[in-house]
This record gives sequence, C-alpha cells and structure tokens, in this order.
Amino acid sequence: MIYRFALSVLAAATALSPASATSVVTASRMLDVQTGRYVENPAIFVDDSGRITSIADARTVRWGADVKHIDLGNRTILPGLIDMHTHLSPADIGGYRFLEFTGSFWPVVATASARDMLNGGFTTMRVVGSGEWADVGLKQAIEAGYVIGPRIVPAGHALGATGGHCDDTYLPPELQKSTKEEGIGDSEEELKYQVRRQRKFGAEVIKVCATGGVFSRGDTPGQQQLTESELRAIADEAHMQGIRVAAHAHGASGINDAIRAGIDTIEHASLLDDESIRLAKARKRPVWFSMDIKNTDYTQAMGTKNGELPENIRKDKEIGQVQRDNFRKAHQAGVRMVFGSDAGVMPHAMVGQQFRVMVEYGMTPLEAIQAATLNGAEALGRNDVGVLQVGRFGDMVAVDGDPLRDVTVLEKPAAVVKGGVLINHD
Repeated sequence: MIYRFALSVLAAATALSPASATSVVTASRMLDVQTGRYVENPAIFVDDSGRITSIADARTVRWGADVKHIDLGNRTILPGLIDMHTHLSPADIGGYRFLEFTGSFWPVVATASARDMLNGGFTTMRVVGSGEWADVGLKQAIEAGYVIGPRIVPAGHALGATGGHCDDTYLPPELQKSTKEEGIGDSEEELKYQVRRQRKFGAEVIKVCATGGVFSRGDTPGQQQLTESELRAIADEAHMQGIRVAAHAHGASGINDAIRAGIDTIEHASLLDDESIRLAKARKRPVWFSMDIKNTDYTQAMGTKNGELPENIRKDKEIGQVQRDNFRKAHQAGVRMVFGSDAGVMPHAMVGQQFRVMVEYGMTPLEAIQAATLNGAEALGRNDVGVLQVGRFGDMVAVDGDPLRDVTVLEKPAAVVKGGVLINHD
C-alpha cells in the first residue's frame, strides 16, 4: 500500500527546499523499511556532509538552481544496502593459487571488489578480516576520495587459535614465520592483546574464529577452536573498547559458547541446534545470525576450476543444504537475522542474488530487505545508515519494479546514490 498522506518519515512539505541542502533525489516512490510501506513522490534533500536534511513531497516542494537534482524517474528508492560479512579477495583465486601473487596484489584488487559491491547497491560493507589491515587502508582511501567504494567497517586481522580457521595452515613449518601470525592467540590474555592491537590499527569490529571452517585446510566446520572463556575475554575486551564482535561459528558447540560469551553476531551458523535458537532468543544483549546461503551455488560450480582443494569442495557440499535448512529454522523461530554474503567466496558482483535465496528459504521480501538495511544498522550499533530518514546518510539504491513483490529486482540496481552523490546509473 502506498501512503497518500504525510508519514512520520516525511518532513512537513514546505514551499522551499532547506537552505543547507546541496542535492535532492526524487523518484516515483520510496520504501520505508521501518513500516514496509511506500511513500509516493519523495524528495530527499542531502547536505554537503552527505546527510539527509529533510524528506518532502516532490509535488509540493521547490528547490533552487544551486541544488543538484538527481531524478531517478519511475523507480523505487530503498536505503543503501548493508552486507555484514564480506572479504576483499577475488572469488576466483582458491587453494594454493594465492602463491601466484605478490603481497601488494591484494590491496590493489580490493578496490575493484569494493566498487563491485557499491555498484550492486551495497553502500556499507563490514569486512570481517583481511591481511595487513587492507580493509583499514581501503576505508581510509575511500574516505579521502582516492577510491570509490562503500562505507567500510573494518576488522583488521581475524582472531583465532594456532592451527585454527583464522590461522595460516597452507604452508609447511619451514616456510612459516617463527612467531605467531597476526591475530593468533592461545590464551585469554593473548587474545585480549589481539583485540587491543586490531583496535589500535583501525579495526571497528573484531572478527574471531570460534570453530573450524569450510575453506581452511586440515580442520572441520563443526570443530570448536576457542573455549567459552576465551570467547568471553574477547567480547568483554572489545565491548570495553566500544566495538562489537563477529564470530565465525559453523558448529553448534561453538555457536552456543559464542552466544553465551556475549558475541554480537554469529557468522554462518550452519550447524545450529535447538539450544542455539533458545540461547539467541533469550539473551538480553541482542545477538544476530548472519547466514551466507547463496555462495554454495558458486563454489560448487566453480571451486575446482578456481583451485580450491578437494577436501574443501567436499566440506562445502556437505554443509551447504544443512545451512539453508537451518536458516529457515532460525527465521521461523524468530532469531534476529542480518544479511551476510561471504563476498569473496563468491564474486562481489553476485551478492544481490542472495535476496532470492533468503526468500526461497522462508523470508518475505520485506524481511530480506530489512536484514540488509534496518537490521544491519542495528547490529552495527549505527544510527547513520540503514534507513532513509533525517540525520542519516543519503545512501540509496533505486530499482525498476516492486521489490516487495519481486526481490530479484535488487540483483541489478538501476542507480546507486552514496551521501547524496550519484555513483551509478543505467
């Protein structure tokens, strides 16, 4: 249903645009993700800081020649999308193929990954781990205007145990460093130090590997790799520092201990059990599940060609459908959910295809959209993204058609606006 009267998100219509506005975005309608209703003929005014100053009815408001008009035509505007689980590396370099490239290769190609995400409508991306603080550097380059990309929420190096999913297990000991890899700790004190170290060098979220993984060598997804007390030490330290924690956790025991320890988002959550759901729903401090239920299609089709190890292709096949079924189970039970794609495991340009799978496995189109907007912002603890309202950034994606009827229109956005600036337009 389309609102035909003023909404709480609309500023009172006035004869003139606000004096502080430097741009105005108009379209046929706007989705209010808080109510699930459409607003006709929005005029969204943005100032030179990139924030929304007012939202009015385009049929009744006027603006001067000094206000840049971005007319998106007969399209639907949504808030810029948020992907809560991304990486920066290309998806087509798997297994030992990383040895083909020099270390300086990775931050360079990260700029292309970021641009693909932005072109896909994702104006905010949380990067859950990267080598040599490449995500921090990318954030700095984007904010300084040298590179075009989304708003980056960086984690720096992921934390984990020696030999675990977040450690380097591909090389023999004679080729390994004599000291531990960045982020690796084997006691509460060592892991607390790693939280402080990542924060020191620019991390805005802490990523920790609570269990084994799919695309790591020599472990299994269900294997728990950090104790509850170690996870609690990480969470307590991060929260004291004012940042949140994301836990890679496939297996039920790791998921459950991460929830008990106060971790903020559970990544993958593939092998959750009834206790996982009970704990997630009962915990006073909100916990969110971020379940990447699209990328298996890509990894099963292209993994061998990309160089992935046979054991990892096998693990991926074994866990893929289980994770999708558990996504449905968790959603039906009312667990809080965010959009997390694991971009970098599949190409960044394909990320929008996950909306279709989320709907296929139980969400309504609105719930899938809210997972990538309203919920993402809340899980990040931010009030400047995720919703189109006064005071938040003027980040928008425009699509042809009705995303509440056909969520696949989000796979190919017609236009992307970041901070009131038109980034991409077909």
